[in-house]
Amino acid sequence: SIEFNSIPSIEWLIPGGRAGLKLAVILAVPPKYQSTLDLDEVRKVFPYGEATFTIQDGGMIAPSGIAIDSLGDDGDDMVVVCASVTVGY
Repeated sequence: SIEFNSIPSIEWLIPGGRAGLKLAVILAVPPKYQSTLDLDEVRKVFPYGEATFTIQDGGMIAPSGIAIDSLGDDGDDMVVVCASVTVGY
């Protein structure tokens, strides 16, 4: 849901505006899925700013009750990742 958030006054609050925005992102990911995390894809949800990532153990794996072959599923794991985003410059 982070991609639907906005800080309209960022141009006036951050020196350099959007270009000067720094994002410190912490992702709590189940260890089983950390090696397959695609940070380039995650980075795309931020419309501006430079994001740095810290990955830590956390999140949750729960059964979804379905595996969809066309999406590359190899089981019915539903993976929940917790995120913290700190905005600064």
